[in-house]
Amino acid sequence: MPQPDISARRAKAAEAWALSNEVILIGAGTPVPIPGGADQCFPYQPHPEYRWLTEGFRPGSVLAFDPQEGWTHFTPAVTEAERVWDGVSVEPDGPYLEDLDPWLANRADRPIAWLGVPNTGAQSKEALLTRSHEQLTHARRPKDEFEIGLMRRAAAATLAGHQRAVEVIRPGVTEREVQIEIETAFFKAGATKTGYSSIVGAGTNSAVFHFTPGQRPIAPGDSVLVDAGAEYNGYVIDVTRTYPADGKFGPEQQAIYDVVLNAEKNGVDRCRNGVEWLDLHRDCAADLAAGLIDLGILRGSVESAIETEAIALFLPHGIGHMVGLGVRDASGTDPGRLGNRKSAGVGVRCDMILKPGYVMTVEPGLYFIPAILNDPKRHEKYGDAVNWELAQRWIPYGGMRIEDNVLVTEDAPINLTAEIPK
Repeated sequence: MPQPDISARRAKAAEAWALSNEVILIGAGTPVPIPGGADQCFPYQPHPEYRWLTEGFRPGSVLAFDPQEGWTHFTPAVTEAERVWDGVSVEPDGPYLEDLDPWLANRADRPIAWLGVPNTGAQSKEALLTRSHEQLTHARRPKDEFEIGLMRRAAAATLAGHQRAVEVIRPGVTEREVQIEIETAFFKAGATKTGYSSIVGAGTNSAVFHFTPGQRPIAPGDSVLVDAGAEYNGYVIDVTRTYPADGKFGPEQQAIYDVVLNAEKNGVDRCRNGVEWLDLHRDCAADLAAGLIDLGILRGSVESAIETEAIALFLPHGIGHMVGLGVRDASGTDPGRLGNRKSAGVGVRCDMILKPGYVMTVEPGLYFIPAILNDPKRHEKYGDAVNWELAQRWIPYGGMRIEDNVLVTEDAPINLTAEIPK
């Protein structure tokens, strides 16, 4: 596997900042105590801005950049308590964290921006902080060869988990049991941890976007939505599949599944250099609207479903986001954009032009959500644009979503999760 080119990453960051006199500090952060957990903490992860520029994991560390002198990496000395309780044995080379305050004192008259997690009393200049964070985020978006390699390892573990899901999903098995089997398979296949809280929702639970799997048994005829991905060495894969409880969807479920699958495949193919993400969302929404019109759930034209935002009754979330060093790595907007634009009635999670090296999730879905479909105000607003009686009959089916992770290249997109059956 290729090794990370930290020098290239730092050069990229320095070029993006284009500083003359300002000082940038990037804090790794420290473990967060569990409330009421005595000396226990949540699992530690260094802040991604610090991690990307150092590949370091030492809590409390700070990377400093002075454009006149270059980079300095401050790390805490190992304490006796760490040696006794955590088994830490390798002493950092220094300079040590205690050297940071004198270093800053020598630059007290210069503007400072704290990125990552701040850990001293030095105050950031707000405008410098906002600008430098935006510039670093944009610089981190294209994944290098080392990062893609880690994501492929995470994708392999994710494949194992979803293969296990297909084996264990059947009537009578609980959502929680499916989750356990999936995550066990992740770890057996080499995952460092789960990439995020796994979602397993059966029946109507499949329409709850961030559903926590519980003790509900899967029933005959259920759709089972599984949104679960593995992490390998900090890099995450984010995949959703929707599976039939009985091994085969019923005719109405299959009809919805086919609409979602068509939109998803088209969305994956549209992840190309130079594409506006808002346009990609709109195109996927149009594919879904066309399918719902064919099924008689929406009325009118595809254009009217988009312009009136009626499609958002069934697709009320963005079509995807960036993924990499974390499940929403470097998502947001291109520099200079406000991030407040909508597409097909939805405030999307990314407002950017796709470029080579970006890894995007593409995750269209159709959902029959009681809180939306039984809302009198929406009935009044959309009137005859929706066959409300038919739409409400689909509520017991819940929702369906299909999601892959796509690498944008100079040519055709590469689906990093294509081997996971759908």
